[in-house]
Amino acid sequence: MNLNSPLAAAIVIVMATGLVVAYAHLFPHMAWLVIIIYIATMVFLSLILALASWLYRKHKSSIDAGEMAEIIENLDVEMIMWTEDFSAVYMNRHIRELLGIKGINFDHQAEIMRAFGIDNANPATIQEIINCSSHEAHFMSADDEPTTIMWGTSVMKRHKKHTLFFSTGLNITELQKARFELASTNDLFNYSMSLAEIGMIMSNNMTDFIVSPETVRMLNLKSSRITLKTLRSLVHPNDRLIFDSAIKSAGTDNNNEVKSIEIRITSADGFYHWYTFRYKDVNHSDSLPMFGGALIDSSQEHEKDLIIERLAYIDEVTEIANRNKLMDLGQETYEQCQMLDCSYWIIVLDIDRFHIINDSSGYQNGNYILKNFANIMYKFVTTGGLAARISGDNFALIMRDYGDDDLPIRTAKAIQDEFAKSATGDFASVNLSCSAGYSKMPKDGKSFLNAFEHAEFALKSGGAENNTICGYEASMHDSIMGRNELEKELALAIDNNELQLFYQPKIDLATGKIMGVEALIRWIKPDGTIVRPDAFVPIAESSHLIGKISEFVLNEGCRQNKLWQKMGYPEIVMSINFTSTDFYQKDLKDKVFETLIKTGLEAKWLEVELTETLALSDIDYAVSQMNKLRELGVKLAMDDFGTGYSSLSYLQILPITLLKLDRSFIIDIEHDNIAYEIVSSVIRIAKSKKIETIAEGIENPNQEDILRKAGCDFGQGYYYGKPMPAEKIEEFFEENMKKTQNK
Repeated sequence: MNLNSPLAAAIVIVMATGLVVAYAHLFPHMAWLVIIIYIATMVFLSLILALASWLYRKHKSSIDAGEMAEIIENLDVEMIMWTEDFSAVYMNRHIRELLGIKGINFDHQAEIMRAFGIDNANPATIQEIINCSSHEAHFMSADDEPTTIMWGTSVMKRHKKHTLFFSTGLNITELQKARFELASTNDLFNYSMSLAEIGMIMSNNMTDFIVSPETVRMLNLKSSRITLKTLRSLVHPNDRLIFDSAIKSAGTDNNNEVKSIEIRITSADGFYHWYTFRYKDVNHSDSLPMFGGALIDSSQEHEKDLIIERLAYIDEVTEIANRNKLMDLGQETYEQCQMLDCSYWIIVLDIDRFHIINDSSGYQNGNYILKNFANIMYKFVTTGGLAARISGDNFALIMRDYGDDDLPIRTAKAIQDEFAKSATGDFASVNLSCSAGYSKMPKDGKSFLNAFEHAEFALKSGGAENNTICGYEASMHDSIMGRNELEKELALAIDNNELQLFYQPKIDLATGKIMGVEALIRWIKPDGTIVRPDAFVPIAESSHLIGKISEFVLNEGCRQNKLWQKMGYPEIVMSINFTSTDFYQKDLKDKVFETLIKTGLEAKWLEVELTETLALSDIDYAVSQMNKLRELGVKLAMDDFGTGYSSLSYLQILPITLLKLDRSFIIDIEHDNIAYEIVSSVIRIAKSKKIETIAEGIENPNQEDILRKAGCDFGQGYYYGKPMPAEKIEEFFEENMKKTQNK
């Protein structure tokens, strides 16, 4: 027990008093004696306690001032014992040498304030030093060097008037210098990055990223750490595929090559800015591979590039991407598909009979239709996709594949439906439709171009039919390649004069005399092989070679007819067929007139045949074109009547001079009363409109007799003669003249 403690003394006295009281109670006859002995004992004990307390204080004071001071004095750290009023201050040798204090007489308050790096010793400042677990003090040493001490202070002993504090210091001057140099270097780096407006992004696990202060500022981030998910959410949806490819490539580049991508990222102003991200892998043998790079705001440069790109990659008419952009982005997407194991659809679309619409409506209206189609198609562009005008009336759509094999069919059908509904106003009488072919990449091609060509193969596989949708199949390749080869051969055939006209006679049923011929194109190869028109005309129409063929038919037909007249043969009508490409040309009248002038053939000996479907696809423009030809004196015949719209009301609108009854009605006319009634009715109506009629496909005298009695004017078919070359038809002329002269 500490005898110097008042509590200990009190406990001893209380215990002794308790014993005396108990003894007096038990032995009352001895109470006075006990009390006298107790008092004497208390006096004696008090003297003993007082002496023990004095000896304890003297002994303890000797330890604090002697041994303890000697230990503190020689420690190799800074130590100070002090009171709040600086009335008692002890500094060990280490701190005195640092401050340059010599001897024991010095200004205590000034030196402790200097050691603690404070300007005044008010209570608030003192309390702050006491409460702070690590007070950092800066002062100049005796060698006039900047010095930093980290002080830790604790209470050593409390008195009524004063409290003794003990402070231990840690010299961190060298550490502070290193920290300052590092901070200066870091500040210089950050400052230079800020001046250059370059942000940094780094990661060694591709899950969490550390970004520089400039990146934080540019993207308005909350901290210098950001997760991959958050960073990806800032990227524009259409650029995330590019971003994903860059992230997935991390750790795969052993050459440490610098790569670069252009992406849009949400920035501090809340809008998307274009950024150039230059990145690379840094592999160290002693640590995890580091992925990172520089982020540069390239919005201004991109705006300039947009002007250049608009000229190079944007279609002027539709203001969507052109073929150049399609090929560039398509190949990038193809490579990303291979890297990310995903797929995209390529849909190629073609506006049916656009050349007719363009020629009949004018280029301004044609451009309007192209823009409208582009707008419709653009609605179906998905993330990472693209809509582009390839050329003329050809368009392409790139769409992300989400595992739905019916997506391209549904998309093409939706475009077809919406495009058809756009036929309003000035286009109300125009049948607007489109056809589509599609393929999947990378499955259907070794490159984007290869997959794109396969989509075009699928489109061409739809043939001449309108509103078709075809998917690519490997078997199409040989067929399309055959078509392409045939197209090349046809182009050479036209240049090498391998095309020739055959002529099929038309007979006046009343007199039996030949009244005209129909010119039919044939392709005769050098080896004598004859290619029928149904094998090469569709190819010519799709490749735009049809213009050269039609020009040949018109010129050769008129030339040959005029030659026969000069040779003394009967004057007959030369019938030629016009395709939709020819008929809807704006300068059709001028071309026909120039041909008639050049060949010297009178217009009344030329007849233009049009199919019902062709004539009625744009009724208003068709009537306009027909009237222009009629103004020249050219005859007009409607071919294959009854196989298309089958409306007799059009006979009141179309300025035709001849109606050709389709052979499908003639075949059964001998045995089918319905067929007979239809033919008879059409003949009567045509006569009422002063339109002549001719029946196709007559193969026997009974059919000829029935048609003659029904009032049909002319006949054509194998019964009279098959299509034949010019020298053979001349022989037919001779025989026909002999036969009819004898009647």
